[in-house]
Parts: sequence; C-alpha cells; structure tokens
Amino acid sequence: MSAIHITKNNFQEEVLHSDKPVLLDFWAPWCGPCRMVIPLLEEIAKERGDIKVAKINVDEEPELANQFKVMSIPTLMVIKDGKVVRQSMGARPKSQILAML
Repeated sequence: MSAIHITKNNFQEEVLHSDKPVLLDFWAPWCGPCRMVIPLLEEIAKERGDIKVAKINVDEEPELANQFKVMSIPTLMVIKDGKVVRQSMGARPKSQILAML
C-alpha cells in the first residue's frame, strides 16, 4: 500500500477514525528535506500493513497544518485513536521514523 493523500474532506475518516496507527507527514513539494523523507515513507507504507501512512500538503491544506500547529516541515506525527502520541520535525533516517511507531 502507498501513502494516502489527506485533505480536509477525508481527514476524519482516514486519520481520526482509523483502526490502525497513522504515520502522518506534513510536507510541501518545494521543501527539500520533505522530498528526502517521501521515499522512506513510501517504503514504510509498503512494508508495514499494521499502520497507515498519510501525507498532508501544507500548501493545499493550511487549515489542517494550523490545527496541528505545524511550524516547520517536514513534521511527522503518529496518531493513535485520534490523538497525537509522537511528533518529530525535520528529515529523519528510516530507522528513526520506525522508532516513532
């Protein structure tokens, strides 16, 4: 499975009401560190069926970025049962992203 593109229209269903933990990436196409993280997230999405990997483009969905007080991108969050349980800012190696789960 690949990462899911999240908008305000599918956010409730795909993230808040997910039956699996969600690894959520706040990113933008112009962000160099974001582009470094995207292939790692796609790998994780394919390897881990026990989680959901999702991406929010902060330029297209500024309301969601504001809701989560995203000040820097990339910002990664792990959301379980509708609550943020872990968060990190900046590009990270795959091992550190996996350690968040």
